[in-house]
Amino acid sequence: MLTEQVDFKTERGNGSPTERSYQTPEWAKHVIWYQIFPERFRNGDPSNDPAADRICGPDGWKVSPWTSDWYDRTDWEKSLGDRFLDGVYHRRYGGDLQGIIDKLDYLQELGVGAIYLNPVFDAVSLHKYDSSCYHHVDRFFGPDPKGDVRIMEREDPLDPETWQWTSADRLFLELIEEVHDRGLKIIIDGVFNHTGTDFWAFRDLTENQRESPYSNWYAVKSFKDPDSDTEFDYAGWWGHKALPEWKEVDNTLIQPVRQHIFDITRRWMDPDGDGDPSDGVDGWRLDVPEEVGKGFWREWNALVRDINPQAYTVGEIWSDKSKEWVSGDLFNAAMNYPFAKAVQKYMIDRALSPSEFLNILKKGRKSFPEEASFVMQNLMDSHDTPRLASMIVNPGRKYNEGGRPEMGFDVRKPDTGERRIQKLIALFQYTYVGAPMIYYGTEAGMWGAGDPDDRKPMVWPEYDYEPEKMHPMGKERPADDNNFDFKLFKWYQKLGEIRNEHLALQNGAFQPLNVEDDKDTFAFARVLNHQKFAIIALNRSDKSQNMRIPLDEFEIPDKKHLENLLTDTRVEIEGEYVVINLPPISGAVLSPEQDQK
Repeated sequence: MLTEQVDFKTERGNGSPTERSYQTPEWAKHVIWYQIFPERFRNGDPSNDPAADRICGPDGWKVSPWTSDWYDRTDWEKSLGDRFLDGVYHRRYGGDLQGIIDKLDYLQELGVGAIYLNPVFDAVSLHKYDSSCYHHVDRFFGPDPKGDVRIMEREDPLDPETWQWTSADRLFLELIEEVHDRGLKIIIDGVFNHTGTDFWAFRDLTENQRESPYSNWYAVKSFKDPDSDTEFDYAGWWGHKALPEWKEVDNTLIQPVRQHIFDITRRWMDPDGDGDPSDGVDGWRLDVPEEVGKGFWREWNALVRDINPQAYTVGEIWSDKSKEWVSGDLFNAAMNYPFAKAVQKYMIDRALSPSEFLNILKKGRKSFPEEASFVMQNLMDSHDTPRLASMIVNPGRKYNEGGRPEMGFDVRKPDTGERRIQKLIALFQYTYVGAPMIYYGTEAGMWGAGDPDDRKPMVWPEYDYEPEKMHPMGKERPADDNNFDFKLFKWYQKLGEIRNEHLALQNGAFQPLNVEDDKDTFAFARVLNHQKFAIIALNRSDKSQNMRIPLDEFEIPDKKHLENLLTDTRVEIEGEYVVINLPPISGAVLSPEQDQK
């Protein structure tokens, strides 16, 4: 048995210059995040559904049925090729802003405190990372797509003085207001490394080449020259020509591009321009920030904090290099993919001992300013990875690698034992240092391989879904029920209640209590002070285990028992220890009080 005990003080900051200059909004320590992929969350207004001409849909194209078998292919999809992947990216399900507004009560019931929206700006694709413009919300997310296009056509996209508010823009502002009225926060995706080929400046560049006023905006390799047979060429994000990259000079974007991005940043953070940001978004998630120079991000983050000192910025950084990007002059936080990778290796792959797992997490905590650890987005899955449930079905793969059916990835629904692992992971996610972030539908039982299967339509309790029985490779598979999982939802709801009612789980220091590698168990505490704390005990093993957890650092009023917040039962104290029996793959959250707000 390996037992590790740490004094409370060892989890506090080191007082370095980076530590002293770092600040983060207080609210970001206390929220549960929920990530929404708008096109697949909820179709709240079928009258604004996408049109075939916008997405170059083939003959017979129409919006896909929300409740259909994901791998079933319509005739128009089959006309595009024999493979499932040939047609799936042309699908649209009609998710929109009204659908998000309609389901804010659902998010509150889940205990969500902040929403992260994947891109909402006008774009051709389903994912919207190929922006057509930054200053308007997607035409099909609002109530009047055709009217919105007419408004856009009357503007000079370079001149903010000519910008108007489309119906989609206005509905987005209504969404912000509805979110804020509920005491929630909302951030949006900023994609400032690249645009789509439909972006207004790139369209002009394509047409006018060297003569375009935007000829130096993009990373152009060569202009079209009929005399020398030279073709127009440019850098695309990771070689994808559909995503042309902005030009960089001296570690930043060129001045007119920066100015345009600054203008749209002001537009969405303070829509009425009165100096009060309460009508705007509460922050930004930044796409691939490592692929834009830090000079740009320092200037941009300074602007964001000038508009709203309580704004939150979080970078999409997959590696431990995130420590280089979370600082006083850069981002408040990063999407905590290293956390997800460690949890997978320990809880899914079983490739780590508890002590090895905790050491990896400790190294991560120590690499950031202390306050930053509390606001990291602790996610397990996202729009870029297989879903958590399917990671558990397919153990032993590197995080986000080999996640496609053609690579042997199993697309079936998780069984009861695999759901137990998911519940244990969620328990740790909600009690560890940082802000848990749930990808839409994870709490409802959704499963799926990597892109595009991680972007299925959300399952809702009021809908009756077709069983998922088709296979993209034509293989045999079980016919899986694909309806809303009420039991799993209640588990996430319970975890949300516990976290939201206990400040120690939001910004308490981390203290390992005992780690037993031979039993595959460990316990830790989240501590505000000696009287306000929560103890979390986890059993990853396949056997019931007794855990004897020391209490000598804590002051417990009656010295007789602790409350198990998961089961609403009491656990007796024996001397200076609490002894608890945990069933296989389970855990407990122990506290001296039911509510420690």
